[in-house]
Amino acid sequence: MDVKEHLRKMLRVEILEIEYKDDEIIVYVPKDQVKIAVGSGGTAVKAAELVLGKRIEVKGR
Repeated sequence: MDVKEHLRKMLRVEILEIEYKDDEIIVYVPKDQVKIAVGSGGTAVKAAELVLGKRIEVKGR
């Protein structure tokens, strides 16, 4: 399973685009799904960061 598919399943949103910068992954999702992707208190992003071993930033488009 590739990174995009992992993120889609973990964040439970549509992934529009992914950018890779050093130890960071920038994930672009639809604007109305940013809160879902981040999760309550950032839990969804933190869990994905632990699994992938990289910092994740979620941005809306």
